[in-house]
Amino acid sequence: MQSKDKLLEAALPHVPFDGWSEATFDAAVADCGVEPALAQGLYPRGAVDLAVAYHKLGDARMLARLKQAELGEMRYSARVAAAVRYRLEAVDDKELVRRGTTLFALPAYAPDGARLIWETCDAIWTALGDTSDDLNWYTKRATLSGVYGATVLYWLGDESEGHAATWAFLERRIEDVMRIEKAKAVLGQNKLFGDLLGRVTEAVRAPEPATDMPGTQNK
Repeated sequence: MQSKDKLLEAALPHVPFDGWSEATFDAAVADCGVEPALAQGLYPRGAVDLAVAYHKLGDARMLARLKQAELGEMRYSARVAAAVRYRLEAVDDKELVRRGTTLFALPAYAPDGARLIWETCDAIWTALGDTSDDLNWYTKRATLSGVYGATVLYWLGDESEGHAATWAFLERRIEDVMRIEKAKAVLGQNKLFGDLLGRVTEAVRAPEPATDMPGTQNK
């Protein structure tokens, strides 16, 4: 096992008690015997980067399970719901996610949290074969990010047997997403809306103007 993986594994038992904190990071270093200088090099922000690595581990587990799953006979909405469910079931301990949610709610780390959720949803759509390269690429991921975030919060407080209430909540939210996608498809057949959507897409994908050219500096 690589040193980076050893550190993450050693940190997990400490997170429910100390959160994704400096105390957890120091305990992980001591427990796994990795040199402190090497540990700092592998995780420059300490426990924050450990929390990021744990989230990405969950994504990897989800993708591995999706590759093995038989989804061919499912409706598309059911496939999306299954992917989100696999992602939540990839967690070793719900408290690890609760502590991560607290960490990424802090202003300093909120951008990290938003990016991680976006990357999870991008991984889901990509694994399910999404090939959109226009504004739909953004809207699908933005919409699913909202669903995923809401489902995680619901799941954290869910005490129903087998998290049945969470899966029912998730299915309702996914159905909402699919209704939005159907409405977009119908509107896209309207020439006026289609032209407008095309202009918006071009604007979103247009490169940002250079800011280091003469005359562009603030005076």
